[in-house]
Amino acid sequence: MENGNGILAKVQELSDLELALLLCLAADQHSIIQTKEEGLDALEEELQLIAANIFGLSATVVQCSGATTLDDFSNGVLIPRPPTDDQPSAKLLRTRRIFTHTAVHTAPKLFMIVALASVPSPPFVKHLNDHIFMSHYHDPEDGFANLEEASEWVEDDRASQSSVVHRSIARPPYREPLFDAELVQSLNRSANSTTISIEVKRYLHDVLIFLRRHRAVAGGATPLATKHFDLLARLLAPLHDLDFVTPSLVQLAARKIYRHRIAIASPGNERSLQYGSELAAVEVLLKDVSPETILDEVLAMIEVPL
Repeated sequence: MENGNGILAKVQELSDLELALLLCLAADQHSIIQTKEEGLDALEEELQLIAANIFGLSATVVQCSGATTLDDFSNGVLIPRPPTDDQPSAKLLRTRRIFTHTAVHTAPKLFMIVALASVPSPPFVKHLNDHIFMSHYHDPEDGFANLEEASEWVEDDRASQSSVVHRSIARPPYREPLFDAELVQSLNRSANSTTISIEVKRYLHDVLIFLRRHRAVAGGATPLATKHFDLLARLLAPLHDLDFVTPSLVQLAARKIYRHRIAIASPGNERSLQYGSELAAVEVLLKDVSPETILDEVLAMIEVPL
């Protein structure tokens, strides 16, 4: 990896959320970040601080619902103002352009959409899921480093004896971003020069095939997902000071790429019914299945190359 500017040392200081955003920026892609319902507001503030402090980027929050129009979404993205309601635009995800009645606006070089969702939450529609590069879950108990740094806890002396503590959020003084556009692009160049051996390439392919053939999977292992799978595995290598992809990096990439994409088969559509399986038995089998358990099973079934 190009380490003239101490990139590896900077990467080692990053939190899980900061690293997730760095990977997406380096890949020039978008992400889903999930947390518990009670942690969504803090997560939103944390990501805005990460955008400003770590990458020197501005952020706009668009609250999503099924009630608003594309114009509302366009205005929310283009104009820094209080958030509006809308669903994310698949065209913006795919083409990096957004259309209004008067103009076509092109996204800047460093640009990404981060979809925030609570767990458990309903999945996005299939075509939108496929254009989202990776997903990440952040446990509120792991904390929000930038938010905690920017927060001031003040005890209100005028309150009653209950010792109520109030929090005021204040953006810290301006500082140079930890990763500018050149550093992000250097990570992308390092990933492009990363090599994958024949054995590891076959292992990556086996993960894909076993995932597609899993009886609980109804879809999600698309050609675009495969492209993202290969890209993330390559991006992870230079972050570990490697110029080649290892099987452990393939496993990590699989969990990030397919977690939000895997569609669980309904009992009535499970393929073993065609060969005589009982519907009641299939219902029991699929009751507690999740994308995480499917990925665990798939990775456990495949022989790891030495």
